[in-house]
Amino acid sequence: MLFGKLLPREGNFFEMFNLHAQKTVDAAHAFSRMVASYNDVALRDKYAREVDEAERAADRVTHDVNRAIHKTFITPIDREQIHSLINTMDDVADLFQDSAETMALYDVRTMTEEITRLTGLSVKCCERLQEAVQLLDKIADPGTAEAALKTCEEIDRLESDADHVMRSAMSKLFREEPDVRELIKLKAIYELLESITDKCEDVANLIEGIVLENS
Repeated sequence: MLFGKLLPREGNFFEMFNLHAQKTVDAAHAFSRMVASYNDVALRDKYAREVDEAERAADRVTHDVNRAIHKTFITPIDREQIHSLINTMDDVADLFQDSAETMALYDVRTMTEEITRLTGLSVKCCERLQEAVQLLDKIADPGTAEAALKTCEEIDRLESDADHVMRSAMSKLFREEPDVRELIKLKAIYELLESITDKCEDVANLIEGIVLENS
């Protein structure tokens, strides 16, 4: 009995998931503001720093979760599910930072309509992910489990929308952009932004698996 009392149980994994999701949404919103005010260098730099700060905060949460996995004897869901979920969520935050850094390194001067649309879809995906993550600790309730699955389906639809925007953007870029350097820059940015929605879909698929196995 004493041994059982000494074993670390549960941990605060769901709280940490929620915190990470919030930091990812913070990164998404900061990136969106950076894109919207890109022509103002001071604001661009300010929001880029906010993206970095949110990404670093998300990294700290990821580290805490991975450490807690090894220190907790009984976890609320499967350890591999916890590990896969938090690390895939962290990939989303990383991609916002990568996108902001790539724009600076490539000296991208102006934002295109396609960048704005892909950014908007990325933000919506992250907001829906946060909603789904917030439901994870209540999925024993059938209604909550169903709500989580519906939110994941919405993420899938947003990812499909991003695919359509991406294909259209690439077609337009190769047909209309005469400057090869600009073409290379924009192609890289489009691919990074589209990969954010892809990674969000990966997180949604993991959440679906957790819901179906544990509800």
